[in-house]
Amino acid sequence: MISDVAVDLHAHSTASDGSADPEELVALALAKGLVALALTDHDTQEGIPAATEAAARGGLELIPGTELSLDYDSGGMHLIVLWLNPGTGPLQDQLGALQGGRSGRNIGIVDRLTALEMPMTIEEVLEEAGEGTVGRPHIAAVMVAKGYVPDIKTAFDEWLGNNKPAYLGRPRLDPEKAIRLARESGAVPILAHPHTLGINRAAKMADLLDSLVGWGLVGLEAIYPSYHRHERDGYTDLARRFGLVPSGGSDYHGSYKPGLDLGTGYGDLVVPISILDELRKHSAGE
Repeated sequence: MISDVAVDLHAHSTASDGSADPEELVALALAKGLVALALTDHDTQEGIPAATEAAARGGLELIPGTELSLDYDSGGMHLIVLWLNPGTGPLQDQLGALQGGRSGRNIGIVDRLTALEMPMTIEEVLEEAGEGTVGRPHIAAVMVAKGYVPDIKTAFDEWLGNNKPAYLGRPRLDPEKAIRLARESGAVPILAHPHTLGINRAAKMADLLDSLVGWGLVGLEAIYPSYHRHERDGYTDLARRFGLVPSGGSDYHGSYKPGLDLGTGYGDLVVPISILDELRKHSAGE
């Protein structure tokens, strides 16, 4: 069990591409001693009601959220959005269209894999996903089950990752629009795992953060499982220099990311509740 003042602000359930359903995720958070959990499924809030009910029964604070993949040419830009209440709203109303884009993309990826002599059907992928939003991890799991690849990591590294043979893009919001819609919805936008931006020049990162902050960005995910201590410290310093809150979370996906645990990542992740308190000040409820 981890510290009783720890939180996890980035986690996924079966509503998108995690292996634990929302209730199981809450139970795991309670078993880990977390005091707050953000459910940030990709482009959907379908798991929020069930997670909120389970959290209320267990005395856990459940923060409704989502994770968006944004239109960004230089690398992968993702936005964690916290305190996004389910229902209607400027950003909430966009989620249905984004999910529709995912559906068409999944069919296209299945067709590409079949053409690459790894035949499968979209029905097999849907069965793997259950009732949640279907994503590439579910396709990867089918590839593993059929013996095409030894594990999910290989499926992404060789076939499904950006610019790999079976990769397909999909409709995405641009960063300015996504951040503005999040703020207009009373939510708190956070730049997720900044290493995926593919930026290795300080000046370029500074220019980007200047723009994002100007549009209303609140946080930067500095505490992330794959970061070494010096990287977490570096991203924390970067966040503070631009007036951002250094957020963090495990990016938990259950069996789709083997060895990575809720709350603790690969064993040394701790996101203090003080970070949650800082972020909360920027939500509409405050």
